[in-house]
Amino acid sequence: MLVHGGAGDVPDARIERHVGGCRAAAARAQAILAAGGSALDAAQAAVIVLEDDPVFNAGTGACLTAEGSLELDACVMEGEALRAGAVCALPPFKNPIAIARAVLEDGMHVLYAAGGARAFAERAGFSPADPASMITEAAREKLALALASGTVSGWAGGTVGAVARDVHGHVAAATSTGGMVGKRPGRVGDSPLVGAGTYADDRGGAASATGHGEGILRVALSATAVAALARAGAPEAVAREVIAGMQARVGATGGLILAGRDGRLGWARSTRTMTWAAEWDGGSEAGA
Repeated sequence: MLVHGGAGDVPDARIERHVGGCRAAAARAQAILAAGGSALDAAQAAVIVLEDDPVFNAGTGACLTAEGSLELDACVMEGEALRAGAVCALPPFKNPIAIARAVLEDGMHVLYAAGGARAFAERAGFSPADPASMITEAAREKLALALASGTVSGWAGGTVGAVARDVHGHVAAATSTGGMVGKRPGRVGDSPLVGAGTYADDRGGAASATGHGEGILRVALSATAVAALARAGAPEAVAREVIAGMQARVGATGGLILAGRDGRLGWARSTRTMTWAAEWDGGSEAGA
């Protein structure tokens, strides 16, 4: 089990808090795996923990559009039958990753957007959240700075994600984000798009990306990484290779976590920080 709390530049004074959030998410997921649960359930559970933690840019505490609203993106995918579910430009709902899972289970479509995502969520039994319950003062402050500078920016503790491999040999990935601070309404990044920010295939492994979404989209980062894993690449080496390749090809920075089909884990980043935590039978590790 491996989770990330977003590539970026978390101030030194806050790193311990961010790493602690990742540890809590990984521990919750590992408990599911240790009990014989599925990689899909574990990945979703980890992301829910991170969505509920306002220090990360997902769910509660996510960044705001230029108009001061929340538009949330999430995706979950399992590697056995390549089932996936995603939502993008979703208005405030407490746990977008749970709605993405409902899309996967429903099976008619893979991705719902904006008003269609809201309608699907309500049909599936989810209730919209009061925006005030999910928008934090920190998010408002970051938006004010972005608007004052005239720039669209990332988030120090950004997009969250998880990858897992279960006792049955199946892999899964889950990713959730608020996107970029001050983004134009309707902007969709890499996180909810299969093959870009999220991908899982039992023939290779599972991947969750974070960083500059437009760059990740352009190189299909997660699918590229999983294809390399399928060619017997080591997860850490693959992660480093594709992150470096993205920066060289399109000038984008970011991070990536991988779980191989054999259970090996790996990650890489080209930003100053990317908080993460890993759990496996008999051990754990975390850092930034």
